[in-house]
Amino acid sequence: MDGFHDLGGRQGFGRVTKDGKADPFHEAWEIKVSAITGALVGRHLYNMDEFRHGIERMDPRHYIGASYFERTFAAVATLCIEKGIFTYEELCAAVGEEVRLSLPSKGGRIAADPLPQLDIGDVVRVKADFVPGHIRLPAYIRGKKGTIVGVSPEYPFADAAAHGLESPKQRSYDVSFKTSDIWPKDSGSHEVHVGVFHSYLEKVIE
Repeated sequence: MDGFHDLGGRQGFGRVTKDGKADPFHEAWEIKVSAITGALVGRHLYNMDEFRHGIERMDPRHYIGASYFERTFAAVATLCIEKGIFTYEELCAAVGEEVRLSLPSKGGRIAADPLPQLDIGDVVRVKADFVPGHIRLPAYIRGKKGTIVGVSPEYPFADAAAHGLESPKQRSYDVSFKTSDIWPKDSGSHEVHVGVFHSYLEKVIE
């Protein structure tokens, strides 16, 4: 899904600012919510793709106004309710106020089959896929051409794993893109490397 979470490559947001604090946690509750989500993933209540999709599903106005750990809390609370661990009413009663959750999930998809043979050195194009559910495809490389420079082991296919669908595991490819191809008018001569699932790629015959 395209959402406010996918800001990679977009302009107009200014420089990244630093607050000078090396500690990732600023308040005690942030440590707790980080530990809770780690424990729930470890117990297989949900997986990392479901967790990421829980954050992606936040209303854009909710997302932009929330801190990193507030987004984590929203995803954890939403998933726990969806999995039947507790009810929304029980959560609000425990917190003492109404809690903002992520929006309902839309459908996922299983991996494409069969897939083209791809090798290091191949020129590939990223498919122009628009899906309603979770996808690990940065919007700024959609439709762009690059060259495969590396291959990963097989991982759960994110588009399916985020929705509880059974699908074969799949490799991702380290694809090198020229920044001049991605941002023709606004970049120098550099490279950007992105890990891209096999299903997102098509081989270019040149």
